[in-house]
Amino acid sequence: MAGDREKAAEGEQQAPAPPPRPSTSSALERVAKAVEAVAAAGEFRNAYRRQLLALSRRIRLLGPFAEELRERRRPPARVDEKEERALAPLAGALEKALELLRLGRDGSRISLVFERDRIMKKFQEVIAQLEQALCDLPYNELDISDEVREQVELVHTQLKRAKERVDTPDDEFYNDLISLYNKTYDPSAELAILERLSEKLHLITITDLTQESLALHEMVTSGGGQDPGEHIEKMSMLLKKIKDFVQTHNPEMGPPMTSKVSKVMESNGEQKSIIVPDEFRCPISLELMKDPVIVATGQTYERLCIEKWLASGHHTCPTTQQRMANTTLTPNYVLRSLISQWCETNGIEPPKRSSQPNKPTPACSSSERANIDGLLSKLCSPDPEEQRSAAAELRLLAKRNAHNRLCIAEAGAIPLLLSLLSSSDLRTQEHAVTALLNLSIHEDNKASIMSSGAVPSVVHVLKNGSMEARENAAATLFSLSVVDEYKVQIGGTGAIPALVVLLSEGSQRGKKDAAAALFNLCIYQGNKGRAIRAGLVPLIMGLVTNPTGALMDEAMAILSILSSHQEGKAAIGAAEPIPALVELIGNGSPRNRENAAAVMLHLCIGEQQLVHLTRAHECGIMVPLRELALNGTERGKRKAVQLLERMSRFLVQQQEEQESHSRLQAASAQVLPQPPEQVPENEIPDQLDSPASQYPTLL
Repeated sequence: MAGDREKAAEGEQQAPAPPPRPSTSSALERVAKAVEAVAAAGEFRNAYRRQLLALSRRIRLLGPFAEELRERRRPPARVDEKEERALAPLAGALEKALELLRLGRDGSRISLVFERDRIMKKFQEVIAQLEQALCDLPYNELDISDEVREQVELVHTQLKRAKERVDTPDDEFYNDLISLYNKTYDPSAELAILERLSEKLHLITITDLTQESLALHEMVTSGGGQDPGEHIEKMSMLLKKIKDFVQTHNPEMGPPMTSKVSKVMESNGEQKSIIVPDEFRCPISLELMKDPVIVATGQTYERLCIEKWLASGHHTCPTTQQRMANTTLTPNYVLRSLISQWCETNGIEPPKRSSQPNKPTPACSSSERANIDGLLSKLCSPDPEEQRSAAAELRLLAKRNAHNRLCIAEAGAIPLLLSLLSSSDLRTQEHAVTALLNLSIHEDNKASIMSSGAVPSVVHVLKNGSMEARENAAATLFSLSVVDEYKVQIGGTGAIPALVVLLSEGSQRGKKDAAAALFNLCIYQGNKGRAIRAGLVPLIMGLVTNPTGALMDEAMAILSILSSHQEGKAAIGAAEPIPALVELIGNGSPRNRENAAAVMLHLCIGEQQLVHLTRAHECGIMVPLRELALNGTERGKRKAVQLLERMSRFLVQQQEEQESHSRLQAASAQVLPQPPEQVPENEIPDQLDSPASQYPTLL
């Protein structure tokens, strides 16, 4: 039954049509517009949120690529035919992706789950189309910079990996929805099912419920006024059940309002129904605003509603779904005046603001803000002592908790701290870079630090600061490099050679911070070559063979990553690693055993595989490999099985070659003439010295 219903439902929900594109648009303009549209698509709140965010993030990484091509084209009106042919497939793939993202953003969340097979197929098609388009890009003809090319190759690698991976659908979630849809659920489990559905469908706030209601309404209106059918009616009833559940558990939320007609108070004290202009309504409550305020994205909301939104932990604008740079609320005096005028014109009592609004706890209290502002003013002081003490205090404040980190960043501390990284006072420099490290721990601050151009200054400290400052600079780069986009930027600033130096000569903590940063950065393929050319492999091999075992875990993790790079594999192979790897496979920790097997597997593929396989066999690798295949981690088992197969083929081949060689020797012995049998000299009779005595004398 469910299968038949799914077929009937398929096609009822269509993606909102993309905006019309002029036929004269070049492929480059289509690429640029699609990337810009994806960047502005906002947040996705449905069951496919993870897949949609991943696709959106990868496309946004193509922004510098489109911008560089735009800037290079001169004059703007000219269209290069080669470039047009090269970019046309990518433009088409991006437009398909944008269509899918719009469906994920605007479509009915409930209907999208019912159509999961079609949606997942769309994801696979879009990813495959994008991956193929990037694979076929003629980089030399496009004449783009190495940095941008590396970023495009990063996106291509991610898409290639995503194409090979098939997401497993959440069957429990789907079955919950089907049971509620068909009313086949156990009544005692209804509340638990509704709670799971509310969470996984992201139907939690009044905005979520209103958007889903509008999406279902859009499905009805797109049918041209025809009967919506049983499927949409059932989905509407399902939404009502979820809404009733959510409102029961959150009574303060109130019912979502979708009508434009509001009840307002007339000047004589009686209620009156009137259509309120959309611009006077709060986008969250849909009611006439009493105290309109502007948020960081430029949108206006009723103060009480947006304060509740922020207090519940949201960091995005409800309308645009963009991340808000700060939580400052600015009164919209112009709109408040217009609302008052409209009320007077329509004989309505102007809405009154609450004299003491129920404000949530602000991100930063007035006393805290005053203290931070005082410290920031000292950072700008010409007195080195004041600068040093202020930087030290900010360092301690940022260390205490996430609340302080956010407050300090919002007060504008990041640019001021960056300016102190070039200070001639090493202690001030150390405090400043450590304060930035503590601030970077908060996810919201990473983008602010990177957008302020922090990396070159941090690398300067990494090269020239005191040992503690260098250690904390390395830790800062590690903290920032957890974001994929930043790996490319950090790697291109000269950070990797400086980290290699710190790994060589730093303290134990400094080496650990440097190793962590290098591991993160080398996840990106373009940074592996930089690390190898900076001399990382011999240094890592020294750690692997170090009898103390210090930093062994970090060293093997880095070695595993570098071995997948052609230059890395050659450098590792030249360092005689096989005995140490065999030892680790047999006696290392579970993680080091699997990494050692991974490195060994890379070495045993390619030109030098026979050399490494021979050496591994000589070191007795078969026994530890069999044990790892039985008792290792899941990844370790896979690597061990692959290695065992290669070793077995190698040994069979060696045996066949020996047997073949033996047969050739035997055949050669039969064909060649035998030399005459040699008689030992002592067995030769003396008479043979003269043949005359053997015969009668003829007279």
